[in-house]
Amino acid sequence: MREVLVLYHSNSGNTKKMAAYVYQGVVKNPEVNGKLKSIEEAVAADIMKADGIALGSPTNMGILSWQMKKFWDEIGDELWGKVDGKIGCAFSSSGGWGGGNELTCQSLLTVLINYGFLVFGVTDYVADKFTLHYGAVTAGEPREQKEIDACIRLGEKLSDWVVKKTVSSDIRFY
Repeated sequence: MREVLVLYHSNSGNTKKMAAYVYQGVVKNPEVNGKLKSIEEAVAADIMKADGIALGSPTNMGILSWQMKKFWDEIGDELWGKVDGKIGCAFSSSGGWGGGNELTCQSLLTVLINYGFLVFGVTDYVADKFTLHYGAVTAGEPREQKEIDACIRLGEKLSDWVVKKTVSSDIRFY
C-alpha cells in the first residue's frame, strides 16, 4: 500500500476545506492510503513515510504562508537528501481571483523541488476554461463544483502518479 500525505496550513479554514477535497481524490485509489494533516500536527516522519504529498497553503502576499515556510525550514535537517524522488503537487486559496494563488502554488512547488520532490501540474479541465496547471486554486472557500472538482482531481492525479512511479521503480533492467 502506497502512502500519500495531504499537508496544509489554513488561516481561515478555506485551505483546510480544499485539503479535505484533495484527500477525497487521493483515497479514491484503492492502492493508496491517505493521510490528512495540518502543519501544526505533522512531523518530519510523516513526510518520510509518504510516497507522495499534496501541499496546501493560503496565499500570503502572492506566496506561501510564513507558517508553511517555517515548517519546512525547521524540518530541513531531518529531511534533506532523504526524500528525493517522492511525488508532489500544490493547492492554494487566495482572498480573490488574481490574488496570487497560482504563484503560491509555484512557491510551494519550489519548496518541494528543493527537497528533491518530483512535482507536476495537471492539464485536465474540470469545467469550461477551468484547469489546474500549477495546482488547484480557489478564491475563498471552494464553493463552486468546478473548484471542488479541481481539488478532487489533484488528489486523484497524485495517487495515480505515486502508483505509476512505484510500479516503474520496481522494474529492473539487466
